[in-house]
Amino acid sequence: MKAFLLLAAIGLCSAQYNPNTRPGKTSIVHLFEWRWADIALECERYLAPNGFGGVQVHIYVDAVVNHMCGSGAGSGNSSTCGSYFNAETRDFPAVPYSAWDFNDGKCKTGSGDIENYHDVTQVRDCRLVSLLDLALEKDYVRSKVAEYMNDLIDIGVAGFRIDASKHMWPGDMAAFLDKLKNLTTKWFSKGLRPFIYQEVIDLGGEPIKSSDYFGTGRVTEFKYGAKLGTVIRKWNGEKMAYLKLYKMALGFMLAHPYGFTRVMSSYRWPRYFQNGKGINDWVGPPSSEDGSTKPVTINPDSTCGNDWVCEHRWRQIKNMVIFRNVVDGQPFSNWWDNGSNQVAFGRGNRGFIVFNNDDWSLNVNLQTGLPAGTYCDVISGQKEGDRCTGIQVQVVGDGMANFQISNQAEDPFIAIHVDATL
Repeated sequence: MKAFLLLAAIGLCSAQYNPNTRPGKTSIVHLFEWRWADIALECERYLAPNGFGGVQVHIYVDAVVNHMCGSGAGSGNSSTCGSYFNAETRDFPAVPYSAWDFNDGKCKTGSGDIENYHDVTQVRDCRLVSLLDLALEKDYVRSKVAEYMNDLIDIGVAGFRIDASKHMWPGDMAAFLDKLKNLTTKWFSKGLRPFIYQEVIDLGGEPIKSSDYFGTGRVTEFKYGAKLGTVIRKWNGEKMAYLKLYKMALGFMLAHPYGFTRVMSSYRWPRYFQNGKGINDWVGPPSSEDGSTKPVTINPDSTCGNDWVCEHRWRQIKNMVIFRNVVDGQPFSNWWDNGSNQVAFGRGNRGFIVFNNDDWSLNVNLQTGLPAGTYCDVISGQKEGDRCTGIQVQVVGDGMANFQISNQAEDPFIAIHVDATL
């Protein structure tokens, strides 16, 4: 852990680690598969007013540069923008890429696909689920990738999520990232670099490590969610069956000072399991009969329609994004636990949060570190004008407060902060 923190601290000296959000904004939301028109609307009507970063309008592009389409995708003009391609002959004239620009001759497996994730060379030189693997060691391919990303920088994006980074050699990634321009001064201050965060799935069982990629940008920490999920569920093999556990886990993540947080906003799809495996996990976003993505509609109660889940609009999650902004820069403090599954901690003198994940009620007096006053719990409700729609918590002069949380509560945790006082 010490080595991780040291490497992370060194990396923060580089500009590509800066998400370029507005001051005081500490979280972004992944509007998964949303249409551009809906993203623009959501930025104005919901994200900006509720403290999300990456707004006014900052876009981090999900860049797929490790590969092209599947080897069996055929040919024609059925690409996203209608350009011709031929997967069998590796012909992509709109780029252009040809057979020389792929790793077919470099991969040594019989199938041409990754067959062993413990073989680093296979993982980085062979096809990921039959997707045509680009030869990123070639300067021409690197230049075409950089050209694509620079075009996006020119139109105002703030950075990139690099898909499938684990399947590219770190040196190849550094080579094309070094070719990127600074962000456009039309929307950003002079000299700012694009924010880079890389998808490297590292759960600890394979030779490729997330730390291999610290030199080129931030890395999505998959172990964080896995470990936090295990703790919240309390048992390694237990399935997360209730939404309240998901909200508690997100509440913990957003209250804790670790990392730069991202909230997922997803969609529903028809689930179908065979022998414990999801058969429909490939299904894309809600779509019409012609294949076009459905618009995100907003219901009268502020939830979303058309099978869009919109977790970022859930009151508890939205209010914890605001909580994180309020406590930004404050130290982790006043930890308490009961030796089981009730825990609490503060963020300096700005915020405090309490969780009850036990099978019995919580009733405890705790040191919050907060100024005296009446606080509105932003989980059971929120402050609206001069009133609180949820639980009220009284903090006395020495910072102590009594917390009572039933294990049967819809959301068995309480969060208070100094911007939600009455």
